[in-house]
Amino acid sequence: MTKGLEFDPGFAPFILTFQGTLEYLYLDINRFKNLSQKKMKFRQYYKKFLDILYNNLGFYIGCLMWAAYTKTQPEQEILNNHCLGQEYDEEKNISETEYMITFVRLFPKDMKYFLGENFSFEPWVNEILEMYKEFLIVNKGFVDTKTNTDLVLPNNIKTEGAEDFKQKIDEVIKTQDLSKLIEYKDLIL
Repeated sequence: MTKGLEFDPGFAPFILTFQGTLEYLYLDINRFKNLSQKKMKFRQYYKKFLDILYNNLGFYIGCLMWAAYTKTQPEQEILNNHCLGQEYDEEKNISETEYMITFVRLFPKDMKYFLGENFSFEPWVNEILEMYKEFLIVNKGFVDTKTNTDLVLPNNIKTEGAEDFKQKIDEVIKTQDLSKLIEYKDLIL
């Protein structure tokens, strides 16, 4: 085996917990009794909801790209895998992704209710969420992932050109804006 590949290529400083952040913002909206005040607060926050969603979608795309890249490399140890040796709990493992899937399903209703606007997400949003959920499940939360050859890729992921994904990921990490990884969604979908 050669040198080793990092579990996280540098995403960690730029991700937010989706569920915790959204629950906090919705609590703030719901503290108002008056519907017009709730609508005003939702209007203030809805772009933030979307920013957080797209940042996390970029993170998911980046993780899938990173996994595809690592599979192109000779067998190497996965370094700094904080999941290794932990107990696997599938429900806990996919809870954040499940929350995002539910949010994507319900958010258009909130847009209609609070702002009177029709809204829908593009189909790729659900495709990425489902692909990432599958990625978490087939890898059992990475609790047994010691080498890059232990990684299992989701069934429908495209891997053509994956040997070049590291360069693209590194460029985006320099910007500190993981949502920019969305530009590469078609490389894996």
